Amino acid sequence: MNWQDGECMAETVYCADTAATETLGRNLGALCREGDVFLLNGDLGTGKTCLVTAASTALGVDPQEVTSPTFSLMNVYHGKTLNIKHFDLYRINWPEELEDIGFSEYAGGDGVTFIEWAELFPDYMPEENLELKFTRKGEGREVELLPHGRRYEELARALLAPKGREG
Repeated sequence: MNWQDGECMAETVYCADTAATETLGRNLGALCREGDVFLLNGDLGTGKTCLVTAASTALGVDPQEVTSPTFSLMNVYHGKTLNIKHFDLYRINWPEELEDIGFSEYAGGDGVTFIEWAELFPDYMPEENLELKFTRKGEGREVELLPHGRRYEELARALLAPKGREG
């Protein structure tokens, strides 16, 4: 990680293909702890749900169970030791709709939370999180890691350790 004036700066991981994104997701899943929150931002088709599927699989969820919650807004998957809450905010238009689905009650707290399209409602996201920004780059994608809080700085460091850079 790069450090400037005591603050953690973003790091970028290049994923050449879907398999590399899955590797990054599995590595992330292996590092997850109770209460972790991940904000997933990027255009349609850049790998957000692919990463959630791989992370959930690493936590013991059957990959066939993981689907994008574009229409349901939130899916819950039951891992071996942690539940996974998977939000997709793409179809939410107003902050009041977040209240209607109980977002603040579910985001964070028990289990692990993945929030796709978090950039649509930045003021309503948990303050401490690991933000992952997906951008197409050539045939693959870049995933920028932006840790917010000490736990997420440590998690990003662990994810970027040599064994975590296999993607």
